[in-house]
Amino acid sequence: MKMMKLLCLAGLSLLAVSQVAQAGDAAELNVLGFSADGKVFAFEEYGIQDGSGFAYAHRFYIDTTTDKFLPNTPVRVQMEDESVGLQVARDEARKRGDKIIAEAVLSANRGRLAGFNAVTETSADAQRMVVNPRPVFPPIDAPLEFRLEEISLGEIERCPGIGPVKGFKLVQVGEGGKTTVMQEDKDVPLSRGCPTGYRIGGVQTFFGEGGAMSYAVLITVVRHGFEGPDHRWLAVTGRM
Repeated sequence: MKMMKLLCLAGLSLLAVSQVAQAGDAAELNVLGFSADGKVFAFEEYGIQDGSGFAYAHRFYIDTTTDKFLPNTPVRVQMEDESVGLQVARDEARKRGDKIIAEAVLSANRGRLAGFNAVTETSADAQRMVVNPRPVFPPIDAPLEFRLEEISLGEIERCPGIGPVKGFKLVQVGEGGKTTVMQEDKDVPLSRGCPTGYRIGGVQTFFGEGGAMSYAVLITVVRHGFEGPDHRWLAVTGRM
């Protein structure tokens, strides 16, 4: 009987190890902030890559007027030695990013995380988010509402055996239900890997000079990983 108990415990331990070993990696999100005029938004994602165990840190700098990356960005750092710690990767990414716009400037104009759904949140609406742009009560601003729709783009050559990859369509819902398309994918950028799903993760707002509002819709990208589904981040930006 004692031997059977030991075997059962050993089996449960192996199962637990197996479940952890097969987990994909979910990048941590760090909103860096905006430029003083709100025309640039920046954020960081970082973590330990599943499979290799290598640390990585990516920084994204986006022109909120055009929703395009600034020249020479994104900044992508990935270690090639699993013994090199995550902080080393983040420090290197910050060093490179400071040449684009100083982190001190971004920190001074971080704005506000008006809404957030963590990747572990299972009760949230993954396709819709409505926020009050700033903590003024009663609100003096119209609500910001965004809706996301996944788009099946079929199987592609670089992602064999995982089925159709997905893009997304993001719309902003304005007064009277009028919608404005902010992004609608026709294909999948190589940088996203093999995406299988998306969810609205958050909305960051910033009120700059003259009361103009800049905002970023933070979107979680669920993609096929080496050991399981990986979670990465992208942002769609705008100004009002």
